[in-house]
Amino acid sequence: MRRISWMLAMVMCVTLLLAGCGKKSADDVVKDLSDVVSDLNSYHGTAVMTLHTGDTPQEYKVDISYRKPSYYRIAMTNEKKDVTQIVLRNDEGVFVLTPSLNKSFRFKSDWPNNQGQVYLYETLVRSIIGDASRQLATDDKSYVFDVAANYNSHALVRQKIWLSKNNYAPTQVQVSDANAKVVVDLKFDQFAFDTKFDKDSFDMERNMASGKTNVGSEGSPSSGAVDSSGPLDSSGTIEGTTGVPSSEAGQEQATAEDGAQQSSGKAKGDGTATGDTSKPEAAANAGDQQPTSSTADAATGTSAETDAAEAVMGEFGLIEPSYTPAGVQLKDTPELEDNGTHAVMLRYSGTYNYTIVEARPKDRAVALTAGELVDIGGSFAVLTGSEQQTMTWMNDGIEFRITSADLPVSEMIQIAASIQDQSGK
Repeated sequence: MRRISWMLAMVMCVTLLLAGCGKKSADDVVKDLSDVVSDLNSYHGTAVMTLHTGDTPQEYKVDISYRKPSYYRIAMTNEKKDVTQIVLRNDEGVFVLTPSLNKSFRFKSDWPNNQGQVYLYETLVRSIIGDASRQLATDDKSYVFDVAANYNSHALVRQKIWLSKNNYAPTQVQVSDANAKVVVDLKFDQFAFDTKFDKDSFDMERNMASGKTNVGSEGSPSSGAVDSSGPLDSSGTIEGTTGVPSSEAGQEQATAEDGAQQSSGKAKGDGTATGDTSKPEAAANAGDQQPTSSTADAATGTSAETDAAEAVMGEFGLIEPSYTPAGVQLKDTPELEDNGTHAVMLRYSGTYNYTIVEARPKDRAVALTAGELVDIGGSFAVLTGSEQQTMTWMNDGIEFRITSADLPVSEMIQIAASIQDQSGK
Protein backbone atom coordinates (compact mmCIF):
# COMPACT_ATOMS: atom_id res chain seq x y z
CA MET A 1 0.00 0.00 0.00
CA ARG A 2 2.82 2.37 0.90
CA ARG A 3 4.60 1.43 -2.34
CA ILE A 4 1.50 2.38 -4.40
CA SER A 5 1.08 5.68 -2.55
CA TRP A 6 4.75 6.48 -3.06
CA MET A 7 4.48 5.75 -6.80
CA LEU A 8 1.38 7.93 -7.15
CA ALA A 9 3.15 10.77 -5.39
CA MET A 10 6.11 10.47 -7.76
CA VAL A 11 3.81 10.50 -10.79
CA MET A 12 2.06 13.64 -9.56
CA CYS A 13 5.38 15.39 -8.93
CA VAL A 14 6.65 14.57 -12.41
CA THR A 15 3.36 15.75 -13.93
CA LEU A 16 3.49 19.05 -12.08
CA LEU A 17 7.13 19.52 -13.03
CA LEU A 18 6.43 18.95 -16.71
CA ALA A 19 3.44 21.28 -16.58
CA GLY A 20 5.58 23.96 -14.97
CA CYS A 21 8.27 23.59 -17.61
CA GLY A 22 5.70 24.04 -20.40
CA LYS A 23 4.30 27.31 -19.04
CA LYS A 24 5.88 30.44 -20.53
CA SER A 25 6.64 33.48 -18.43
CA ALA A 26 5.99 37.06 -19.55
CA ASP A 27 9.70 37.42 -20.38
CA ASP A 28 9.57 34.26 -22.51
CA VAL A 29 6.63 35.59 -24.51
CA VAL A 30 8.26 39.01 -24.90
CA LYS A 31 11.40 37.38 -26.32
CA ASP A 32 9.27 35.40 -28.78
CA LEU A 33 7.38 38.55 -29.82
CA SER A 34 10.66 40.35 -30.50
CA ASP A 35 11.65 37.50 -32.80
CA VAL A 36 8.27 37.56 -34.57
CA VAL A 37 8.52 41.28 -35.29
CA SER A 38 12.14 40.98 -36.43
CA ASP A 39 11.14 38.34 -38.98
CA LEU A 40 7.89 40.08 -40.01
CA ASN A 41 7.47 40.24 -43.79
CA SER A 42 3.73 40.86 -44.20
CA TYR A 43 0.35 40.35 -42.61
CA HIS A 44 -3.32 40.89 -43.27
CA GLY A 45 -6.19 41.05 -40.83
CA THR A 46 -9.81 42.10 -40.53
CA ALA A 47 -11.53 43.24 -37.38
CA VAL A 48 -14.58 44.97 -35.95
CA MET A 49 -13.82 48.05 -33.87
CA THR A 50 -16.43 49.37 -31.46
CA LEU A 51 -15.99 52.84 -29.97
CA HIS A 52 -17.73 53.65 -26.69
CA THR A 53 -17.01 57.37 -26.74
CA GLY A 54 -20.56 58.72 -27.00
CA ASP A 55 -24.09 57.89 -26.00
CA THR A 56 -24.31 55.20 -28.69
CA PRO A 57 -21.52 52.73 -29.51
CA GLN A 58 -20.10 53.24 -33.02
CA GLU A 59 -19.01 50.20 -34.99
CA TYR A 60 -16.47 50.09 -37.81
CA LYS A 61 -15.00 47.37 -39.97
CA VAL A 62 -11.23 47.61 -40.20
CA ASP A 63 -9.08 45.97 -42.85
CA ILE A 64 -5.32 45.98 -42.21
CA SER A 65 -2.58 45.12 -44.69
CA TYR A 66 1.19 45.38 -44.27
CA ARG A 67 4.12 44.44 -46.48
CA LYS A 68 7.78 44.90 -45.65
CA PRO A 69 9.47 47.34 -45.48
CA SER A 70 6.86 50.08 -45.03
CA TYR A 71 3.76 49.50 -47.14
CA TYR A 72 0.44 49.90 -45.34
CA ARG A 73 -3.23 49.91 -46.27
CA ILE A 74 -5.84 50.56 -43.57
CA ALA A 75 -9.47 50.62 -44.73
CA MET A 76 -12.04 51.74 -42.17
CA THR A 77 -15.71 51.35 -43.05
CA ASN A 78 -18.69 52.87 -41.29
CA GLU A 79 -21.47 50.63 -42.56
CA LYS A 80 -24.15 52.86 -41.08
CA LYS A 81 -23.00 55.75 -43.26
CA ASP A 82 -21.76 53.48 -46.08
CA VAL A 83 -18.44 55.33 -46.20
CA THR A 84 -14.92 53.91 -46.34
CA GLN A 85 -11.71 55.79 -45.71
CA ILE A 86 -8.35 54.33 -46.67
CA VAL A 87 -4.94 55.21 -45.31
CA LEU A 88 -2.22 54.14 -47.71
CA ARG A 89 1.52 54.27 -47.40
CA ASN A 90 3.84 53.49 -50.30
CA ASP A 91 6.98 54.91 -51.88
CA GLU A 92 5.13 58.07 -52.93
CA GLY A 93 4.08 59.06 -49.42
CA VAL A 94 1.07 58.67 -47.14
CA PHE A 95 -2.43 59.02 -48.59
CA VAL A 96 -5.82 59.56 -47.00
CA LEU A 97 -8.45 58.42 -49.52
CA THR A 98 -12.23 58.67 -49.54
CA PRO A 99 -12.98 56.96 -52.88
CA SER A 100 -16.77 57.36 -52.80
CA LEU A 101 -16.34 61.16 -52.64
CA ASN A 102 -13.41 61.38 -55.07
CA LYS A 103 -11.28 62.80 -52.29
CA SER A 104 -7.60 62.03 -51.83
CA PHE A 105 -4.76 63.67 -49.97
CA ARG A 106 -1.04 62.98 -50.14
CA PHE A 107 1.66 64.12 -47.72
CA LYS A 108 5.09 63.16 -46.48
CA SER A 109 5.24 61.46 -43.11
CA ASP A 110 6.99 58.61 -41.32
CA TRP A 111 3.63 57.27 -40.11
CA PRO A 112 3.10 54.93 -38.38
CA ASN A 113 6.59 55.04 -36.85
CA ASN A 114 5.82 58.28 -35.00
CA GLN A 115 2.56 57.13 -33.41
CA GLY A 116 0.76 53.95 -32.46
CA GLN A 117 -2.45 52.51 -33.87
CA VAL A 118 -4.50 49.95 -31.98
CA TYR A 119 -5.06 47.85 -35.12
CA LEU A 120 -1.38 47.59 -36.13
CA TYR A 121 0.50 44.50 -34.95
CA GLU A 122 3.78 46.39 -34.48
CA THR A 123 2.06 48.90 -32.18
CA LEU A 124 0.65 46.16 -29.98
CA VAL A 125 3.98 44.38 -29.69
CA ARG A 126 5.82 47.63 -28.91
CA SER A 127 3.30 48.35 -26.15
CA ILE A 128 3.98 44.96 -24.58
CA ILE A 129 7.76 45.09 -24.90
CA GLY A 130 8.00 48.70 -23.76
CA ASP A 131 6.03 48.32 -20.52
CA ALA A 132 8.33 46.99 -17.80
CA SER A 133 5.35 46.65 -15.43
CA ARG A 134 3.32 44.54 -17.88
CA GLN A 135 1.06 41.88 -16.45
CA LEU A 136 0.44 38.52 -18.12
CA ALA A 137 -2.52 36.22 -17.68
CA THR A 138 -3.47 33.19 -19.72
CA ASP A 139 -6.57 31.30 -20.70
CA ASP A 140 -6.92 28.08 -22.68
CA LYS A 141 -6.03 29.66 -26.00
CA SER A 142 -4.53 33.10 -25.41
CA TYR A 143 -1.85 35.11 -23.68
CA VAL A 144 -3.51 38.21 -22.22
CA PHE A 145 -1.27 41.20 -21.55
CA ASP A 146 -2.34 44.18 -19.45
CA VAL A 147 -0.10 47.13 -20.35
CA ALA A 148 -0.09 50.92 -20.56
CA ALA A 149 -1.88 52.48 -23.53
CA ASN A 150 0.48 54.59 -25.61
CA TYR A 151 -1.80 56.53 -27.94
CA ASN A 152 -2.25 60.18 -28.82
CA SER A 153 -5.00 60.71 -26.26
CA HIS A 154 -4.85 61.28 -22.52
CA ALA A 155 -8.27 59.58 -22.25
CA LEU A 156 -6.77 56.18 -23.09
CA VAL A 157 -4.83 54.80 -20.14
CA ARG A 158 -4.66 50.98 -20.13
CA GLN A 159 -5.13 48.19 -22.64
CA LYS A 160 -5.55 44.44 -22.67
CA ILE A 161 -4.12 42.56 -25.62
CA TRP A 162 -5.09 38.97 -26.44
CA LEU A 163 -2.53 36.97 -28.48
CA SER A 164 -3.08 33.46 -29.79
CA LYS A 165 -0.90 30.85 -28.11
CA ASN A 166 -0.48 29.16 -31.47
CA ASN A 167 1.37 31.92 -33.34
CA TYR A 168 1.03 35.18 -31.33
CA ALA A 169 -1.55 36.59 -33.73
CA PRO A 170 -3.79 39.24 -32.13
CA THR A 171 -7.37 38.20 -31.40
CA GLN A 172 -8.70 41.12 -29.34
CA VAL A 173 -7.69 44.50 -27.90
CA GLN A 174 -9.53 46.52 -25.26
CA VAL A 175 -8.41 50.06 -24.44
CA SER A 176 -9.74 51.65 -21.24
CA ASP A 177 -9.88 55.08 -19.67
CA ALA A 178 -8.81 56.17 -16.19
CA ASN A 179 -12.06 54.74 -14.75
CA ALA A 180 -11.36 51.31 -16.27
CA LYS A 181 -14.19 51.81 -18.75
CA VAL A 182 -13.57 50.15 -22.12
CA VAL A 183 -13.46 52.91 -24.74
CA VAL A 184 -12.15 50.92 -27.71
CA ASP A 185 -12.94 47.24 -28.29
CA LEU A 186 -11.22 45.67 -31.30
CA LYS A 187 -12.03 42.05 -32.19
CA PHE A 188 -10.14 40.33 -35.00
CA ASP A 189 -12.06 37.81 -37.06
CA GLN A 190 -8.96 36.85 -39.02
CA PHE A 191 -5.25 37.55 -39.00
CA ALA A 192 -2.53 35.92 -41.10
CA PHE A 193 1.23 36.36 -41.29
CA ASP A 194 3.21 36.11 -44.55
CA THR A 195 0.29 37.23 -46.69
CA LYS A 196 0.85 37.46 -50.45
CA PHE A 197 -0.31 40.68 -52.13
CA ASP A 198 -0.72 41.75 -55.73
CA LYS A 199 2.00 44.04 -57.06
CA ASP A 200 -0.32 47.07 -57.07
CA SER A 201 -2.22 46.33 -53.86
CA PHE A 202 -0.71 49.45 -52.26
CA ASP A 203 -1.09 51.66 -55.32
CA MET A 204 -3.11 54.86 -54.81
CA GLU A 205 -4.89 54.85 -58.17
CA ARG A 206 -5.93 51.24 -57.81
CA ASN A 207 -7.40 51.84 -54.38
CA MET A 208 -9.24 54.97 -55.52
CA ALA A 209 -10.65 53.16 -58.54
CA SER A 210 -11.71 50.06 -56.62
CA GLY A 211 -13.58 52.21 -54.12
CA LYS A 212 -15.40 54.21 -56.81
CA THR A 213 -16.47 51.22 -58.87
CA ASN A 214 -17.30 49.08 -55.82
CA VAL A 215 -15.13 46.20 -56.94
CA GLY A 216 -15.78 43.87 -54.04
CA SER A 217 -16.57 45.61 -50.78
CA GLU A 218 -14.91 48.91 -50.03
CA GLY A 219 -13.48 47.52 -46.84
CA SER A 220 -12.04 44.41 -48.45
CA PRO A 221 -8.33 43.68 -48.29
CA SER A 222 -6.22 45.23 -50.98
CA SER A 223 -8.18 43.32 -53.62
CA GLY A 224 -5.15 41.14 -54.05
CA ALA A 225 -4.34 39.80 -50.62
CA VAL A 226 -4.08 36.03 -50.42
CA ASP A 227 -4.70 34.93 -46.87
CA SER A 228 -2.17 32.16 -46.30
CA SER A 229 -3.64 30.79 -43.11
CA GLY A 230 -7.34 31.56 -43.31
CA PRO A 231 -9.58 32.85 -40.53
CA LEU A 232 -8.53 32.68 -36.93
CA ASP A 233 -9.66 29.67 -35.02
CA SER A 234 -11.40 30.12 -31.70
CA SER A 235 -8.03 30.93 -30.18
CA GLY A 236 -6.95 32.87 -32.22
CA THR A 237 -10.14 63.78 -47.65
CA ILE A 238 -10.12 65.87 -48.73
CA GLU A 239 -7.53 67.06 -51.06
CA GLY A 240 -5.92 69.66 -48.98
CA THR A 241 -7.49 68.40 -45.82
CA THR A 242 -4.95 70.56 -44.15
CA GLY A 243 -6.59 73.63 -45.57
CA VAL A 244 -3.80 74.18 -48.08
CA PRO A 245 -5.76 74.13 -51.33
CA SER A 246 -4.14 74.57 -54.70
CA SER A 247 -4.69 77.14 -57.46
CA GLU A 248 -8.34 78.15 -57.82
CA ALA A 249 -9.50 76.27 -54.74
CA GLY A 250 -6.94 78.11 -52.66
CA GLN A 251 -8.11 81.48 -54.00
CA GLU A 252 -11.69 80.64 -53.13
CA GLN A 253 -10.76 79.71 -49.58
CA ALA A 254 -8.69 82.83 -49.15
CA THR A 255 -11.63 84.94 -50.34
CA ALA A 256 -13.93 83.26 -47.85
CA GLU A 257 -11.58 83.88 -44.98
CA ASP A 258 -10.96 87.48 -45.98
CA GLY A 259 -14.72 87.95 -45.70
CA ALA A 260 -14.58 86.64 -42.16
CA GLN A 261 -11.85 89.13 -41.25
CA GLN A 262 -13.83 92.05 -42.62
CA SER A 263 -16.84 91.16 -40.51
CA SER A 264 -14.96 90.30 -37.33
CA GLY A 265 -11.63 92.14 -37.34
CA LYS A 266 -8.06 90.90 -37.10
CA ALA A 267 -6.76 88.10 -34.93
CA LYS A 268 -5.79 89.02 -31.41
CA GLY A 269 -2.21 88.84 -30.30
CA ASP A 270 -3.15 86.30 -27.62
CA GLY A 271 -3.81 83.69 -30.26
CA THR A 272 -7.55 84.14 -30.69
CA ALA A 273 -8.30 82.51 -34.01
CA THR A 274 -9.87 84.43 -36.85
CA GLY A 275 -10.65 83.57 -40.42
CA ASP A 276 -7.00 84.03 -41.34
CA THR A 277 -5.81 81.61 -38.68
CA SER A 278 -7.72 78.81 -40.32
CA LYS A 279 -4.85 78.56 -42.78
CA PRO A 280 -2.03 76.35 -41.54
CA GLU A 281 1.48 77.68 -41.26
CA ALA A 282 2.43 75.66 -44.32
CA ALA A 283 0.25 77.94 -46.46
CA ALA A 284 3.13 80.40 -46.61
CA ASN A 285 4.99 77.82 -48.66
CA ALA A 286 2.23 77.21 -51.16
CA GLY A 287 4.77 76.90 -53.91
CA ASP A 288 5.92 73.60 -52.39
CA GLN A 289 2.42 72.16 -52.41
CA GLN A 290 1.74 71.22 -56.00
CA PRO A 291 -0.71 68.52 -56.98
CA THR A 292 0.72 65.54 -58.77
CA SER A 293 -0.82 64.62 -62.10
CA SER A 294 -1.53 61.03 -61.10
CA THR A 295 -3.25 62.12 -57.90
CA ALA A 296 -5.28 64.74 -59.71
CA ASP A 297 -6.37 62.23 -62.36
CA ALA A 298 -7.45 59.75 -59.72
CA ALA A 299 -9.38 62.39 -57.78
CA THR A 300 -11.17 63.71 -60.89
CA GLY A 301 -12.90 60.48 -61.86
CA THR A 302 -15.42 60.13 -64.67
CA SER A 303 -18.12 62.65 -65.47
CA ALA A 304 -20.69 60.37 -63.89
CA GLU A 305 -18.73 60.30 -60.67
CA THR A 306 -18.44 64.09 -60.76
CA ASP A 307 -22.20 64.40 -61.16
CA ALA A 308 -22.68 62.10 -58.20
CA ALA A 309 -20.33 64.20 -56.11
CA GLU A 310 -22.11 67.40 -57.14
CA ALA A 311 -25.43 65.84 -56.10
CA VAL A 312 -24.38 65.85 -52.44
CA MET A 313 -23.15 69.45 -52.55
CA GLY A 314 -25.31 71.97 -50.81
CA GLU A 315 -25.91 73.73 -47.54
CA PHE A 316 -25.47 71.59 -44.45
CA GLY A 317 -26.14 74.12 -41.70
CA LEU A 318 -23.86 74.77 -38.75
CA ILE A 319 -22.42 71.66 -37.13
CA GLU A 320 -21.34 72.26 -33.56
CA PRO A 321 -19.14 69.85 -31.59
CA SER A 322 -20.73 68.34 -28.50
CA TYR A 323 -17.42 68.73 -26.65
CA THR A 324 -15.58 71.94 -25.81
CA PRO A 325 -12.58 72.16 -23.47
CA ALA A 326 -13.11 73.56 -19.98
CA GLY A 327 -13.05 77.35 -19.93
CA VAL A 328 -13.82 77.69 -23.64
CA GLN A 329 -16.94 79.26 -25.17
CA LEU A 330 -18.24 79.80 -28.67
CA LYS A 331 -17.40 83.42 -29.47
CA ASP A 332 -19.19 83.96 -32.77
CA THR A 333 -19.98 82.47 -36.16
CA PRO A 334 -18.84 85.06 -38.72
CA GLU A 335 -20.41 84.90 -42.15
CA LEU A 336 -18.16 83.76 -44.96
CA GLU A 337 -18.49 84.85 -48.54
CA ASP A 338 -20.42 82.30 -50.62
CA ASN A 339 -17.79 80.66 -52.82
CA GLY A 340 -19.64 77.52 -53.83
CA THR A 341 -18.37 75.45 -50.90
CA HIS A 342 -21.08 76.63 -48.44
CA ALA A 343 -18.32 77.29 -45.89
CA VAL A 344 -19.16 78.27 -42.32
CA MET A 345 -16.93 79.19 -39.39
CA LEU A 346 -17.12 78.87 -35.61
CA ARG A 347 -14.71 80.84 -33.40
CA TYR A 348 -13.97 79.81 -29.82
CA SER A 349 -12.11 81.70 -27.13
CA GLY A 350 -11.14 81.29 -23.49
CA THR A 351 -8.62 78.84 -22.09
CA TYR A 352 -7.80 77.99 -25.71
CA ASN A 353 -8.52 79.97 -28.85
CA TYR A 354 -9.37 78.24 -32.10
CA THR A 355 -11.57 78.22 -35.17
CA ILE A 356 -13.54 75.47 -36.85
CA VAL A 357 -14.19 75.86 -40.58
CA GLU A 358 -16.73 73.59 -42.27
CA ALA A 359 -17.14 73.35 -46.04
CA ARG A 360 -18.03 71.12 -48.97
CA PRO A 361 -14.86 71.48 -51.06
CA LYS A 362 -14.56 70.64 -54.72
CA ASP A 363 -12.36 67.73 -55.74
CA ARG A 364 -8.69 68.65 -55.69
CA ALA A 365 -5.33 67.02 -55.07
CA VAL A 366 -2.59 68.53 -52.92
CA ALA A 367 0.84 67.25 -51.99
CA LEU A 368 2.07 68.63 -48.70
CA THR A 369 5.70 68.74 -47.61
CA ALA A 370 5.02 67.42 -44.11
CA GLY A 371 2.10 66.26 -42.03
CA GLU A 372 0.98 63.83 -39.36
CA LEU A 373 -1.80 61.27 -39.59
CA VAL A 374 -4.18 61.32 -36.61
CA ASP A 375 -6.79 58.70 -35.75
CA ILE A 376 -9.86 60.52 -34.44
CA GLY A 377 -11.93 57.40 -33.87
CA GLY A 378 -13.50 55.81 -36.92
CA SER A 379 -11.92 58.38 -39.24
CA PHE A 380 -8.54 59.85 -40.11
CA ALA A 381 -7.36 63.45 -39.90
CA VAL A 382 -4.23 65.22 -41.09
CA LEU A 383 -2.31 67.52 -38.74
CA THR A 384 -0.05 70.24 -40.17
CA GLY A 385 1.83 73.27 -38.89
CA SER A 386 4.07 73.80 -35.89
CA GLU A 387 3.50 77.03 -33.96
CA GLN A 388 0.00 77.14 -35.42
CA GLN A 389 -1.55 73.78 -36.13
CA THR A 390 -4.46 72.72 -38.32
CA MET A 391 -6.25 69.39 -38.10
CA THR A 392 -8.42 68.52 -41.10
CA TRP A 393 -10.72 65.59 -41.77
CA MET A 394 -13.76 64.53 -43.80
CA ASN A 395 -17.15 63.43 -42.49
CA ASP A 396 -20.34 62.93 -44.50
CA GLY A 397 -18.86 64.83 -47.44
CA ILE A 398 -17.98 67.84 -45.29
CA GLU A 399 -14.42 69.05 -44.69
CA PHE A 400 -13.68 70.16 -41.12
CA ARG A 401 -10.62 72.18 -40.12
CA ILE A 402 -9.63 73.09 -36.58
CA THR A 403 -6.89 75.71 -36.41
CA SER A 404 -5.20 77.06 -33.29
CA ALA A 405 -1.91 78.29 -31.89
CA ASP A 406 -2.54 76.99 -28.38
CA LEU A 407 -5.04 74.09 -28.51
CA PRO A 408 -3.34 70.75 -27.64
CA VAL A 409 -3.65 67.94 -30.18
CA SER A 410 -5.38 65.75 -27.60
CA GLU A 411 -8.12 68.38 -27.29
CA MET A 412 -8.38 68.65 -31.08
CA ILE A 413 -8.98 64.90 -31.23
CA GLN A 414 -11.76 65.07 -28.64
CA ILE A 415 -13.44 67.95 -30.45
CA ALA A 416 -13.19 66.14 -33.78
CA ALA A 417 -14.57 62.91 -32.33
CA SER A 418 -17.54 64.79 -30.86
CA ILE A 419 -18.43 66.17 -34.30
CA GLN A 420 -18.60 62.80 -36.00
CA ASP A 421 -22.28 62.15 -35.27
CA GLN A 422 -23.57 65.72 -35.17
CA SER A 423 -25.97 67.12 -37.76
CA GLY A 424 -26.25 70.63 -39.10
CA LYS A 425 -28.56 73.26 -37.62
